Amino acid sequence: MSTPVLLLNCGSSSIKYQVIDADTEVVVANGIIQRIGEESGSLDHRLDGEMVHVDRGFPNHARALNYLVRVFNAHGPDLESIRAVGHRTVHGGDAFRSTVVIDDAVLEKLRELSPLAPLHNPPGIAGIEAAREALPDVPHVAIFDTAFFSTLPPEAYTYAIPADIAAEHGIRKYGFHGTSHSYVSRRAAEFLGRDYGELKQIVCHLGNGASISAIDRGVAIDTSMGLTPLAGLVMGTRSGDVDPGLHAFLGRELGMDLQEVDNLLNKKSGMLGLAGVTDFRDLNELIEEGDEAAKLAMAVYCHRLISYIGAYIAVLGGVDAISFTAGVGENDALVRATVVKRLAGIGAILDEKANAVRSKEPRVISASDSPITVLVVPTNEELAMARETKAAIGA
Repeated sequence: MSTPVLLLNCGSSSIKYQVIDADTEVVVANGIIQRIGEESGSLDHRLDGEMVHVDRGFPNHARALNYLVRVFNAHGPDLESIRAVGHRTVHGGDAFRSTVVIDDAVLEKLRELSPLAPLHNPPGIAGIEAAREALPDVPHVAIFDTAFFSTLPPEAYTYAIPADIAAEHGIRKYGFHGTSHSYVSRRAAEFLGRDYGELKQIVCHLGNGASISAIDRGVAIDTSMGLTPLAGLVMGTRSGDVDPGLHAFLGRELGMDLQEVDNLLNKKSGMLGLAGVTDFRDLNELIEEGDEAAKLAMAVYCHRLISYIGAYIAVLGGVDAISFTAGVGENDALVRATVVKRLAGIGAILDEKANAVRSKEPRVISASDSPITVLVVPTNEELAMARETKAAIGA
């Protein structure tokens, strides 16, 4: 039995893709199209250990996907074998609480939701439209970043603003990275040999975008991202939490309009704004060289994360397992050590030797006598998407 599915993750100027056999869960092919909409772009396509590289311009997502079809036809895999296409969809609002098969009505609703995610939903929609045109004879499925957090209780998702405005415009905490938080929390329980429905978990998804979740016996009850992916932890270029009055202050004192403030907080802040770099390998080199700005950036980053962990332990009424995942969480031992050592007073004891190990496999980095188990669990959002896609088409 074989159920190959094509998985698409469309950004504003890129398309990441994988073909996974949803039965064997083996990656058949993967690649990325970059700099869509610019004069010069590129495509990297990997299959059977071989890579095809193409330099050329892609004026829009439709042209990029049409060219990808040509690459598949020339180099494989055979598109005739594809059973479905799964699309990472950032914002489902209140309308979509689980994975859905895409039809015209779903697309129209996604357009209505675009004001909630103006940087993410429009390119996602463009990718869906282009993929449906390029592959019209297979089902297309939307997997929502927000769906896992549809279980948040009202006290967690409600903002203290006038209720009528919030209700009319759908203003509330939605949360993002849900596919990763769901996958990692289930994988952690499986790895520990524990029942998913009995564990109190905190998952720290630390990549260029970063978020943290509180999961009470399989149910998400809080998360750091909010109406948009800007809220919460310090990120690569995003500020995370700031005083809401900052927007008005920047307008009054610097004459910045809303678009400029939004651009500042989303693209020029975070680790970039604090230290001038977004890659933690570069940050660690600067710290080793004695760079004070880099040291402060790391301290701010870890302080914010520790504060959220402490809050979520209180919300959960205790925690059994804390997992680190994504690029920084999986690979930066200094971040993990800094955070876990600060949690020693509440029962997290670091095994420094285990923390120094680099591996693509799940592993425990807390001491054997640590009351709280701390893990590194590599995320696999594409595999989670493949499973969701297979379930949605009933394969």
